[in-house]
Amino acid sequence: MVDRKTGPEKVQMKIPAEVAKIMSKWGGHSVRLAAARGALPMSGPNLVTVLFVFYHGDDEELKKEALGTFRTLPAKILLSALQNPELHFSIIDLIVRIRYRDSVVMEAAMAHPEIGLRSLRFLAEKSSGDVLDILAHNDQLLVKVPDLKQAIINNSNADKVTKMRLGWVEPAPEQEPVVTSAQEEVDEKKHAEDVEGQEEGFGEIEELDELSKYQLLQEMPVAEKIKMALTGDKEWRGLLIREANKLVNTAVLKNPRVTEGEVLAVAKNRSSSDELIRIILLNREWMKLYEMKKALVMHPRTPLQNAMRFMTFLSEKDIRELSKSRNVSQAIVNNARRMLLSKKR
Repeated sequence: MVDRKTGPEKVQMKIPAEVAKIMSKWGGHSVRLAAARGALPMSGPNLVTVLFVFYHGDDEELKKEALGTFRTLPAKILLSALQNPELHFSIIDLIVRIRYRDSVVMEAAMAHPEIGLRSLRFLAEKSSGDVLDILAHNDQLLVKVPDLKQAIINNSNADKVTKMRLGWVEPAPEQEPVVTSAQEEVDEKKHAEDVEGQEEGFGEIEELDELSKYQLLQEMPVAEKIKMALTGDKEWRGLLIREANKLVNTAVLKNPRVTEGEVLAVAKNRSSSDELIRIILLNREWMKLYEMKKALVMHPRTPLQNAMRFMTFLSEKDIRELSKSRNVSQAIVNNARRMLLSKKR
């Protein structure tokens, strides 16, 4: 991890011979334009280096083409580039700023030894969804860069559960001051004296209510967590579905108040366990939803035979996207391509 500035100033880096050849006058503008469009055969590290140079160059046409290529470049190519331990931190920073919504690419970028603190702070402030979740659960990075925690807490995309995990405490709601007359104050004092000692433990209950649900969860035994997962409200369900204990997180899906939206979020979360996916697959009502089938086709823990069957229900547009996706198994990609070919016949 590095803490160097990456900005409009000149960046010095070692350029591979293949990249230097393209940068030279060899082949002329047409060759450089083809390179900016990603149309020349070259390795992932060399391609992103070429695009980086064009993006920071003076030729507006090459800069525009390089930016467009960066935005649409298959994740597989970016991942191959990020596997190079010597990839310059400035190139990593550009990848982060352009592709910060891509959880697969960002997970690899965060693991790169040359990633800069500037890039990590950008992700902490701007990312959302799976990317923000991955960063918020990367305890190694959070220990090395303590200010990332506060940046995530300040991120408007961070939910309460994520912020509480990082030490945020939900502020108590402000109470409006109550103005009472002198007589009312006397009456209240007298009433308090009359009932003093009769409400044993009342103060302790009030204190308990003020504790956040996240704090309470840390002290709960497993049996209590399971009970709360089966009966709790949406906030409790959001906390308990993230529990590592499968007896707890699967109980959330058995809660009669769990919504289809919550279940769909579980299906879309690539880190959801095999058991959670199995429970979803067994529920006929949930499986009637188109988005549920689509999410499970893309989930890495959905059994292949189920995913293949659900693909027959998907639209041609979604099948076409699957045929180009880098986030699903090759078997899914191949099946999508076969389905598209069969429709053309």
